[in-house]
Amino acid sequence: MQPNCLILYVKSPAESVLFYSRLLGREPVEHHPNFAMFKLNEATTLGLWAVHDVQPASGVRGGGAEVGVTVASDAAVDQAVSAWEAMGWPVLQAATAMDFGYTAVTADLDGHRIRVFRPT
Repeated sequence: MQPNCLILYVKSPAESVLFYSRLLGREPVEHHPNFAMFKLNEATTLGLWAVHDVQPASGVRGGGAEVGVTVASDAAVDQAVSAWEAMGWPVLQAATAMDFGYTAVTADLDGHRIRVFRPT
């Protein structure tokens, strides 16, 4: 078994597509009224599923996990934070050094956390 798809439950796939298109710098490979999918790399995808359409239904909402985005430098983390601020996105954690690397955190419209980091 090799996991290759992460699915986030969202209130509005259309609004979430705008957020993730900006975050990832690409358009979704699939986009329907209740579901959209982005190709993250050759093997992994990110799905955005309308929470009202999820089967079986889930009472869990965003914020209990993170999507991690690895970057090559501290400057790339700082640039991500500047871009988030310019777009009006929340900065949940300012750029800081931690045991695992230099990192910062934002969140999407549903509270799903996105951590950008340069690994140690």
